[in-house]
Amino acid sequence: MSEIEQLEQRIENLPPQDLAKFRAWFVEFDARVWDAQIEADSKAGKLDGLIDEALADYKAGKAREL
Repeated sequence: MSEIEQLEQRIENLPPQDLAKFRAWFVEFDARVWDAQIEADSKAGKLDGLIDEALADYKAGKAREL
């Protein structure tokens, strides 16, 4: 059994209160990983094209208020 399968089995067997704690922890963990990836991509210039496109659309009046 792989490590992932073992984790899945352990998670499936958690009592409801522990599952709720795990879910809350995982949401926070996942957000931190996502933020770190976005920051790394930004520093590497991987988002520059998207930024340029968004600014061009905004300047062309293609943006709308949220």
